[in-house]
Amino acid sequence: MSEAVPDLTVTRWKRFGKDRLYVTDVDARPVGWWDLATTQGHPESADLASALDRAVSAWLARDGQTTALAIAQDVAEPAQTAQVCDVDSLPSAGAEADVELIPGGPTPRSSVEHPVDLSSNRAGAMAREQALALKQAAPVRTFVARALGVRNDERAWRIGADGEEKVAGRLEKLLRKDPRWRILHAVPVGARGSDIDHVVIGPGGVFTINAKHHPGAKIWVAGDTFMVNGQRYPYIRNSRHEAKRAARLLSASCGFPVEVTGLVVPVRADDVTVKQAPDDVFVVTRAQVARWLRKRPEVLRADAIEAIFASARRSKTWKP
Repeated sequence: MSEAVPDLTVTRWKRFGKDRLYVTDVDARPVGWWDLATTQGHPESADLASALDRAVSAWLARDGQTTALAIAQDVAEPAQTAQVCDVDSLPSAGAEADVELIPGGPTPRSSVEHPVDLSSNRAGAMAREQALALKQAAPVRTFVARALGVRNDERAWRIGADGEEKVAGRLEKLLRKDPRWRILHAVPVGARGSDIDHVVIGPGGVFTINAKHHPGAKIWVAGDTFMVNGQRYPYIRNSRHEAKRAARLLSASCGFPVEVTGLVVPVRADDVTVKQAPDDVFVVTRAQVARWLRKRPEVLRADAIEAIFASARRSKTWKP
């Protein structure tokens, strides 16, 4: 059920044991969501907290009287610890939400130290930072290596960042063709400094994309074997692990099963031959990736896309 509140739209979402209100602005941009079961607010940013509270209060007062009374009665009891499947039960540097619903004119109030919103991450950001750190640590050696075309760690990170940016450019075309898709770049995972190049969520499902920039290379794929100029790389295995890890973390955060598919996207290779496709990982060139995603069979409804994206864009989701 969707209900317009001045300048804001409130949509109720009830599935998989969850009962939530998702709030968007006039441009369909997310303002945040409210958990009707736990009475906790989750604004997209601190400055949107009051807008979220205002929209939810209006919705409860106008259309949710029964729900509001039930929530008010629950709040009178000591707050229960959130279940581990809820996004806000996962450990993070931020404080737990402190929400109170006042009986007699329910007005949600929240005091939250918000996790980082990953939706503003730039493609290749983490790889670019690594390359810059190596350059600053040894500027002369880096300059000489670039001049002589020597392959080193700084070059590997820099070329990798270039590849991620080029894939991001293609994904922008996907958004222009079908705005239902949601895309995140340079998603940090765990505590060891690793990241997922791109997380893509849309009607066709959820995908982790690993961009592999090999200018002028000849690539040959057969099952789990991925060869670049005759040298074997563990890209298929790594992509499979990345997708399974993302599925586990997103499922825990969302509270319902989230299936994730891994993609390896070669960038600027002269030739890509897929002799035998891997069982559960896809190899799709940069030129084809937007069209490939857009042509996937639709498996997610709009509410599921938004629910998964709401969890995926929160940094704490990826650092259990």
